[in-house]
Amino acid sequence: MAELSITFLGTGTSQGIPFVACDCAVCRSDDPHDRRLRSSILVESEKIVFLVDTTPDFRAQALRHNLRRLDAVVYTHSHMDHIAGFDDLRRFCELSARPMPIHASPDTMADLRKIFYYAFNGQQASPTYVQAEPHEINGPFRLGDVEVIPAEVPHGRMTVYGYIFSREGRKLTAYFSDCHHVPSEIVAQIRDIPVLIIDTLRHKPHPSHLSLGEALAIAADVRAGRTLLTHIGHELGHETTNAILPPEVRLAYDGLRIEI
Repeated sequence: MAELSITFLGTGTSQGIPFVACDCAVCRSDDPHDRRLRSSILVESEKIVFLVDTTPDFRAQALRHNLRRLDAVVYTHSHMDHIAGFDDLRRFCELSARPMPIHASPDTMADLRKIFYYAFNGQQASPTYVQAEPHEINGPFRLGDVEVIPAEVPHGRMTVYGYIFSREGRKLTAYFSDCHHVPSEIVAQIRDIPVLIIDTLRHKPHPSHLSLGEALAIAADVRAGRTLLTHIGHELGHETTNAILPPEVRLAYDGLRIEI
């Protein structure tokens, strides 16, 4: 059995793909790989099932993948394309009859408490409403049999969390959905990791995200066994972009499931 399974619930940028009112080739594409919900992954091991971020598309993602169990949620940061589906955790609180463990940096947790105050103050109108069990991240922690190592990366003017997931001391994958670059000390920390999942918005440089060329440079430096690109904009068509990538690098797509 695989040590870790990852399902890409969404691989799109903050507006999703297709963009509203856009007639570009990718937004009008018939290729299902070019239809991208907002970026999120589901992580599964023998003992735990957890989500990284609750996008505005979370309900649709949960239905698409017949998600029936969710043990915890880990947040990268508090931009709306990563938290707006928070309230749809309600059904999983109802199914488990307990609050949902929420793991986030102190800054992100503070934002979640402000925006979704009713989940944290114990004053829900009904016990079936979403209820949060907050856990501020201040270093590595465990979820079941998975060790979660936060890694701070720059995202525009913000510092957000990427994550390294390991089991029994073996680093298996690193996830950086939103970043402008990856600091050298983190590159060293994840060098030769089996799977790197990293932000790739478009061809041109961007102040908050990695371009394709920048992501490829990081992948080459990390020497990951396999690199999957996510948080993809509408300039990068699935088929045409994969055709120019090295064989060990590919665009991820919604519904892709990998086992490590």
